[in-house]
Amino acid sequence: MVTSFFIGLALLIVLLLSSLPIPYVFGSVVAYMSSTTTVGMKSLMLWALPQMCSFVLLASPLFIVAGTLMGGSGIAKRLLALVDLMVGHIRGGLGMVACVTCAVIGAISGSGFTGVAATGPILIPRMVEQGYPRGFSTALVTAASILGLLIPPSVIMVIYGWVTDTSILACFLSTLIPGVIICFLMCLVNLWYCRKFDLKVETRAEILEKRKQKIPVTFNAIPALLMPFIILGGIYGGVFTATEAAAVAAVYTVPIGLYVYKAMNVKTLYTLLDESAVMVGSIMAMIFTGLMLGQIYAMLQIPQQVADIMFALTKNKFVLLLLINIFLFFVGMVMSDTMGMLICAPLLLPLVTRIGVDPIHFASIMGVNLAMGGITPPYASILYFGMKVGKAEFSEVMGPIVSIIVFAYLPVIFLTTMVPSLSLALPRLLGY
Repeated sequence: MVTSFFIGLALLIVLLLSSLPIPYVFGSVVAYMSSTTTVGMKSLMLWALPQMCSFVLLASPLFIVAGTLMGGSGIAKRLLALVDLMVGHIRGGLGMVACVTCAVIGAISGSGFTGVAATGPILIPRMVEQGYPRGFSTALVTAASILGLLIPPSVIMVIYGWVTDTSILACFLSTLIPGVIICFLMCLVNLWYCRKFDLKVETRAEILEKRKQKIPVTFNAIPALLMPFIILGGIYGGVFTATEAAAVAAVYTVPIGLYVYKAMNVKTLYTLLDESAVMVGSIMAMIFTGLMLGQIYAMLQIPQQVADIMFALTKNKFVLLLLINIFLFFVGMVMSDTMGMLICAPLLLPLVTRIGVDPIHFASIMGVNLAMGGITPPYASILYFGMKVGKAEFSEVMGPIVSIIVFAYLPVIFLTTMVPSLSLALPRLLGY
């Protein structure tokens, strides 16, 4: 059984690197595992189909719809203007605007792609105009957009909570402090790089003119600012569930975009909904096939066997956590965050619980690792999307991306793993 698992895992990696659509990748591995083991395909499909009707899972496509609509509604543009007003006049402030805005957008959409799509076309040209290299501008905006996977609500935390039967609200809270720390460290990396750039500093007259716009800019940003307050306040105040919050977010963007900011019309709304439907369909197909693969692993007791193999190597908790982090790092390099969460969460949870790691703490460990995978080649889906938006070459973005990974993400991965209170403080505060 273990042999079939490792052959299936190798097949999974090879097919992923071949750029085959992900549902086909999962389906192929499921077909191989089913044909070489005692698990029948029919029973897998009959089991997986009812799981897809889960009310909890519905939050994932709804947040995707909300994020897509937000990008076209003008909400991101107003948030960007407000943050720019506060810190944009500082040398290197525009880079800080990128980091903070993407963090706020993450608190709305739960997606890494939304930050790039919503802020990239506005921020990157402006940063280039101010003297930032195009490669650095693209890298910073792209890396900051990953915060959408960590600042709650988060789509991958919905997936983790669903497949591990862990409180989704607690999972949301577990990645908040790590996400804020990453945002802060990225701001520092930005300021360090800015020492070498010949930036155009705003004149006193420009700063004074910007300050005159303080009241109208703030007033225009109020509908946009209400969105995260409504969503997060509603969730943690017990007014509605994460799924209901996602639905509220999606509905809220429509009148704001149509009638308040007037950034959308009926035709634009239809186009955005069409894009969302295609994206949701692809993701749900991936989840369906991923569920079947995960069920094969469960029925063959692969998680328990992997745990036994790891314990045979070492029983030291910190060494095991180090090995798990290395494994998740490589998973992030070849899989999407959603796919990595679907496969690895049920696979690794039995192991980490045996060494005393809280499932909520492990949610944070997985979240930070898999989020980083979005900007770590060869998969790096969000990085490639950012390069397309920013019109930058791979060679231009890799230097800044490596710096951000080394000085922002890796330290937080270490802290998240070794200091459980970073992940558990807020969930415990709210009784989880």
